[in-house]
Amino acid sequence: MTEHAESAADEFPDPSGAGRVDVVGTAHVSEHSVKEVESAIEESEPDIVAVELDEGRYRQIKGETPDDLDASDLLRGNTVFQFLAYWMLSYIQTRLGDRFDIEPGADMKAGIDTAERLGLGVALVDRDIQTTVQRFWARLTAVEKLKLVGSLAAEMGPPLTVGLTIGAVFGGLFAVVAGAFGGPFIVPSGALSVLPGGLGGTAEGLLDTLLLICVVSAGIGIPIAALLVRFRGEADVEEFDMEKLTDTDVVSAMMEEFRQFSPGGAEALIDERDAFIAHRLIALREAGYHVLAVVGAGHREGIQGYLDDPETLPPMESLTGTEGGRRFSLYKLVGYGFGVVFLVFFGLLILGGASQAVLLELFVALVAVNAVLAGGLAKVAGAHWSSAAAAGAFGWLTSLFPLLAAGWFAGYVELRYISVNISDIATLNEILNDQESPVMDLVSQMRGVPLFRLILVVALTNVGSAIASYVVFPVLIPYISSDIGGMQGVSRLLWQGVREGTQILVGVL
Repeated sequence: MTEHAESAADEFPDPSGAGRVDVVGTAHVSEHSVKEVESAIEESEPDIVAVELDEGRYRQIKGETPDDLDASDLLRGNTVFQFLAYWMLSYIQTRLGDRFDIEPGADMKAGIDTAERLGLGVALVDRDIQTTVQRFWARLTAVEKLKLVGSLAAEMGPPLTVGLTIGAVFGGLFAVVAGAFGGPFIVPSGALSVLPGGLGGTAEGLLDTLLLICVVSAGIGIPIAALLVRFRGEADVEEFDMEKLTDTDVVSAMMEEFRQFSPGGAEALIDERDAFIAHRLIALREAGYHVLAVVGAGHREGIQGYLDDPETLPPMESLTGTEGGRRFSLYKLVGYGFGVVFLVFFGLLILGGASQAVLLELFVALVAVNAVLAGGLAKVAGAHWSSAAAAGAFGWLTSLFPLLAAGWFAGYVELRYISVNISDIATLNEILNDQESPVMDLVSQMRGVPLFRLILVVALTNVGSAIASYVVFPVLIPYISSDIGGMQGVSRLLWQGVREGTQILVGVL
């Protein structure tokens, strides 16, 4: 069991010797289920009430202070995306709870409160939520992850509004970068030359930038809006009849639908937890306890099957620990590929005989554009100045060493000013439940939530560094290297570096 469950086991009453387990399937946001749980406990008088909770969720239900999240885990790679998965699952329950005017997890709370009132033992038999979400995320395919994140974005407002807002963000960024190195793209050159002084050129630049933002925003935002329409789905939460959600046929149909969406995700979220919970219940049964298990209706059939035939249970070792990701990752491959390209680029220039001045200019340019874009986007995300400075100072490292993401540095500095914990997720759910506020107002409110701001700072810092390294820096190379003949001069040095490198390699072999 969890650590809390083990300490609670010391306070269990002596086993009655009955050695049996009764399973009650509930809907986590149903008043009917609350009453059913209370009645079942009072009528059966078990030794122990087992609930589908781990220690962290137990503490939340009891109103205790939530644990601070482990910042080192939160800032590490896929953990950000695992958080999004957990947030999505939490948000679904919150929406259902609001619709039916009941707190999510009320059925579990009823089981705990009734057991404590009757002096019965309480066992926490579910797997740790962080382990479940990590394994759930690892089992999702890239398409399934995209759908999950898209479903969360679809809940932020009307699809067209959300899509155009996302498009405007990328459109504005693209227009600023493109305008700095080219243009005009839409407004004909000299179209506003009738204006006095230099106002014509300035007005042309501003108008061209605004039109470019509109075009790019529509080009990106409209397809995104079309996708979000699909993510929202056709069924409305108001169509659910909560009393039917504990019916076997209805639950089976819902579980089957989820399996069609993600067979691997269903395995981690449902099947593995069925087996994990069954292991705990069988251990209590073998110890001679009469146990009443309160679990979600979707787990009832699977758990009961294992209780009836324990020999079919998979080993407990296969249900715990983190799930290793796929060995091949296109995202990692591209990231490492860019790092190798930068190292090879500078290496060939050195072998080709590039002067120290040229190398220094190129390196300073790489550092400078990273400082501006990584630090600037960190500040846009709401980072403190010192966090934005860290993003700018270390942004260039991401280009050469992909394992050192600039967002990590900005995130760790930002943690000097904020504290993140699990309760931030509930705050985010409350904000998203406001269906009347404009999208930008919702985003502004969400930026005030420490957990969301931290993730936004990390994400935008990494985006800024990537744009600086892979878009802006290559565009700047011809201007920086003008003293040696621009790109032709750079190409000459690179080919000379290839020849020198080949000769060295042949000599070594």
